[in-house]
Amino acid sequence: MSRVLIVDQQRRPLMPCTPARARLLLKQKKAAVLRRCPFTLILHESRPEAVVQPLRLKIDPGSKVSGLALVNDTSGEVVWAAEVTHRGGQVHKDLQKRAGVRRGRRQRHTWYRPARYLNRRRPKGWLPPSLESRVQNVETWTQRLIFWAPVGSLSYEAVRFDTQALQNPEIEGTQYQHGTLAGLEVKEYLLLKWGQRCAYCEKMGLPLQLEHIIPKIRGGSNRVTNLTLACEQCNGKKGNQTAEEFGFPHLQAQAKAPLKDAAAVNSTRRVLHQRLMRTGLPIEASSGGRTKWNRGERDIAKTHWLDAANVGPSTPARLLFQHVRPWLIEANRRQDRQLCLVNALGFPRSKPKKKSPKHDFRTGDIVRAVVPAHLENPGIYVGRMAAKASGAFTITTKQRKVSDIGYRYCTRLQHTDGYSYLIK
Repeated sequence: MSRVLIVDQQRRPLMPCTPARARLLLKQKKAAVLRRCPFTLILHESRPEAVVQPLRLKIDPGSKVSGLALVNDTSGEVVWAAEVTHRGGQVHKDLQKRAGVRRGRRQRHTWYRPARYLNRRRPKGWLPPSLESRVQNVETWTQRLIFWAPVGSLSYEAVRFDTQALQNPEIEGTQYQHGTLAGLEVKEYLLLKWGQRCAYCEKMGLPLQLEHIIPKIRGGSNRVTNLTLACEQCNGKKGNQTAEEFGFPHLQAQAKAPLKDAAAVNSTRRVLHQRLMRTGLPIEASSGGRTKWNRGERDIAKTHWLDAANVGPSTPARLLFQHVRPWLIEANRRQDRQLCLVNALGFPRSKPKKKSPKHDFRTGDIVRAVVPAHLENPGIYVGRMAAKASGAFTITTKQRKVSDIGYRYCTRLQHTDGYSYLIK
C-alpha cells in the first residue's frame, strides 16, 4: 500500500506515513481526514520543527496517460504513485462537434453566430485546447503534491520524438525536406506497391479505389502506410471495419502506429518545462532512452508510474516499489455548457438546464449513501455521484453503478475537483 500524505495544522507538508500509522493517528484523534482521494491527513497540532527528507517528484508525461511518482532518493523507496488519464482526445472531439454546429448556424445566416474572420490574434504560448488540457493536468498534480508532500526537486521525461525517423530510421540530411512520396503520386505509388490488384480479393483489371486500412472514423490517418487499394465491392463490404476485423490481419500489421501521440508530446514538452519552472524547484530533464535503460538495469516491468519512478540519472540504484498501489486518476470535465439535451438529429429533448448544484450536490462529488432496507437498493455505497434535478442520484462505486439513490440518504465526503479516482 502507498504511504499516506500528511500535513500539520498550518498545512505544512510532513513525511508521508504508513497506513498503520495513519489509522493510529485517526484512532487517537490526533489527526483528521483532509482529503479522501488521494487520502491525506491533517494533524491537530503544528509541527514547525519536524524533520523531513525532501522527496523527488518524477513525471513521465504522455499523450493519453502520464505517470507520477514520489521517490525518496536516500532510501530508494517509491513513497506514492499515480497514473493520470488525460481527456485531450475528448476535448478534440467536443471542439470538432461545436465547430460543426457553429458552421451550420452561420450557413443559415442566424444573427447570433456572425461570421468569423482571420483577424484574431492568439496569445503568446497558446496551445490547442486538447494539448493545453494535458499540460494543465500535469501542472495541477505537480502543485497539489507540492502542497501535500515535502517535494524538494522535480524530474521529468523531456520526450522528443523524431516522427520522420519513426517511419524511416535511415533518414538523414536533405531527405527531411522531401515528402514520403517525393516524385510520385499517391495513387501511382499504391498501384506499384500492391501490384495493381485489390488488396482483399487480389483481382486485377478492376477499377480500384483508395481505401484506409484503419478507417478515419476509427482513428486512422491519411498517411501512406494506412492506405491501400480495393475494388468497389470489397470496399463496400468492409465499410467502417478495420482490415483485421474484415479478416485481413496481415494488412493491419502493415499499418504503422499513428504518430499523433508523439506529435502531442512533442508540442507540449517546452510548455510543460516552462510551467514546471514556475514552482521554483530544481528540475532534472531526462530522455525516454534513459528511462528505458534504468528500467532494464533494475529489471522492472513497464507501466506509466514505474516509468515515472525510473526517470532521470538521479534514480537510486535500488528502487523499493513492491508495496505501492498507484492511484488511477482520470480527468473529467467540471461543467457541461450545453444548454439542453438533444436527440440524434440535434433537436432539444429537454428543458434548459438549471443551476449546477442540485440539492446542495454537484456531479463528481464523492458521497456515502446509507439506503434503508425498505427501499429498492438497500445498503451502504461510497463513490462518485451524478447529480440530477429530480434528487435521484447515480453513484458509481468500485464494484458497480447504483441508480435512483435519494439525496436525503447521501453525505458528501469530498467536493468534486475535476477528477475521478480509483486504487489499482
